[in-house]
Amino acid sequence: MKLINEAEKNNYKNVWTLSEFTGGTVHPVSYELLGAARALAEARGCEVWTAALGNIVSDEAAGELIARGADKVIVVEDPALAAFNDELECNILERLVRKYCPEILLGAATTRGRALIPRLAGALYTGLTADCTQLEIDPETGDLLQTRPAFGGNIMATIRSGGFRPQMATVRPKVMTALGPDPERSGTVIREQLEEADFCGAKEVLESVETHESTVNLSDARVIVAGGRAMNGPDGFRLLERLAEKLGGAVAASRAAVDNGWIAYPHQVGQTGQTVQADLYIACGISGQIQHLVGMQSCKTIVAIDVDDTTPMMKLADIAIKGDLFEIVPGIIKELEKRRG
Repeated sequence: MKLINEAEKNNYKNVWTLSEFTGGTVHPVSYELLGAARALAEARGCEVWTAALGNIVSDEAAGELIARGADKVIVVEDPALAAFNDELECNILERLVRKYCPEILLGAATTRGRALIPRLAGALYTGLTADCTQLEIDPETGDLLQTRPAFGGNIMATIRSGGFRPQMATVRPKVMTALGPDPERSGTVIREQLEEADFCGAKEVLESVETHESTVNLSDARVIVAGGRAMNGPDGFRLLERLAEKLGGAVAASRAAVDNGWIAYPHQVGQTGQTVQADLYIACGISGQIQHLVGMQSCKTIVAIDVDDTTPMMKLADIAIKGDLFEIVPGIIKELEKRRG
């Protein structure tokens, strides 16, 4: 692609997402991308398309993508796509983008997406904004406004690439809201084939190995109890573990607590950790710097406990409890034990 003028922009239309498939299963972030794309497409008066690449992409899976917001699903199904090869997938997507000319293209900031999407942006000679937390359409120009944390999370920057098409952005999982399935939605499935030119590249995947290491899956937790600098050490997190156990939840932490060695990195929430979307998020002694807030601000109900009621977290919270967390948390645990006999 090259820098284009206003007249040439009319050649580009529709909002695309890249749906991730592994062994025929759709990654949940694909539905979150469709939810974001649906809002953008309504603002632009266009359609939502999604590209699904994999060794198995069933009609049922494509139908689910339509039910979740896609108007058209471009399917590329081939045994050569069984193992992830960013070069091969980039070549396929570059060809499809040049053929159909989408105005906006969204991908996920997953391990897979972070390998593929920048390569695709480079091949298309267009801009890319990574790890976006908000996407909007400029009502005056129609450009995509891409907002993300910058300078270590100290500011929120809004970026546009108005002179290039497609406009590309990646979104972290659990930031956007997925739409519920609508079985009444109708759409079209377009099946494309691999071409010989798609295999042009130096990389060959010899083996793909799936690991089963023990990790902290905060992304699926409905209740999260998180601690910050005010926990004062590992013993403070033992207290939070007791509360999380009573609530059937998981323990998380701010970067400050992780950097101090009080809890392991897999528990970290924020810009440099995990993004979560729990039903209940209890923040204990977390001031709420922007780099932490971007990782949990989409939680449904936020409870903050702190001695300082002027912190960003206390202002963000749906319920703010001012006081000593080492008195309040044991009190909550005691009350839960009492109510459960």
